[in-house]
Amino acid sequence: MGSIKLKDLSFFIFYLLFLSLLAGCNSTDDSFNQEAKQNSRICPQCNMPLPNSNLHTCKFTKNGKNYYFDDPGCLILWSKENSIDIDKEKVKIFSNDTNRYIDAKSAYYTINEKTPMSYGFTAYENVKENSIDFAEVRLRMLRGEHMANPKIRKQILGY
Repeated sequence: MGSIKLKDLSFFIFYLLFLSLLAGCNSTDDSFNQEAKQNSRICPQCNMPLPNSNLHTCKFTKNGKNYYFDDPGCLILWSKENSIDIDKEKVKIFSNDTNRYIDAKSAYYTINEKTPMSYGFTAYENVKENSIDFAEVRLRMLRGEHMANPKIRKQILGY
């Protein structure tokens, strides 16, 4: 009689596990999945997720599609690799001083700050001492004259 109860208990436990597995596999919350897709912005250049703070991020819109970048340098490299003239496109960058997206071409950039990919370019809406414009940022990125280059980093930081 003891073996029958053990057998019944084993069947009951197996049945509960099977039901919980089915319930877990079939449960989908579309609103959660949509929110996760919207919040999982991935840089198309380096495949890194964008920070929730948006600091150093860029947003580029082409043909109604938004592309998000974790670093201004990634935007420049990606646009070159994809033969996109970003001078003719709408590009927004997150401003470090006003904490909002602004036109990337009207921003002022510093060259020596810590950024996600270590390129060092940080956007500001208001003029900063020794800042450069977007055209200069693009030129320096394409030449490899950024903080991720050890020789340039040494030159900029002075050690």
